[in-house]
Amino acid sequence: MTRKALAFVLLTSMIAAAEAVGQAQNAHGPSPGAAPAAVPVPAPNYLIGPDDVLSIVFWRDKDMSAEVVVRPDGKISLPLMNDVQAGGLTPAELRDAIGGIARRYLEDPSVTVVVKEIKSRKVFITGMVEKPGPYPLNGPTTVMQLISLAGGLKEFTDGKKILIMRVGKNGRQTAYPFNYRQVISGKNLEQNVELQPGDTVVVP
Repeated sequence: MTRKALAFVLLTSMIAAAEAVGQAQNAHGPSPGAAPAAVPVPAPNYLIGPDDVLSIVFWRDKDMSAEVVVRPDGKISLPLMNDVQAGGLTPAELRDAIGGIARRYLEDPSVTVVVKEIKSRKVFITGMVEKPGPYPLNGPTTVMQLISLAGGLKEFTDGKKILIMRVGKNGRQTAYPFNYRQVISGKNLEQNVELQPGDTVVVP
């Protein structure tokens, strides 16, 4: 075998081995040294709500640190401090509140509050769609986008009398009409509003 032929065989073998390693890594997930997937960071004014997952970290005090889920009443349970109100607060406000309580037990507590999973921001769609139910509201979402996420309207549904049910700050419920046929044909597009947490879209 000539030198050129031998070099070609060696190069081909190296390429095949590299491809095999890459396929194995893809099959078993990222390598231990790979950078973790980015986690969405809520805005500083984000208000914590029920079902959100929080990481409460006390610097140099693992016993006080915890990962907790916000209960339906808006509270969380922490070591020594028992129940702490978290719902309706920003992460910074909750950090200050926990720090204030922790001073009863620690001389100079240093607390970090991280929202690990946003689960409280949800919208709902019910009625004549393919996949009714709750959907996370992780970003701006219009009525048409929610209908699309829900698999679209069921067959023979005209979609002319859809309602967006919204509860205001005063606790009163308001219904906004939405005509799917008009919007899909490019008419009265102002109906296609951006949904708010807690909204329910009813498709009769």
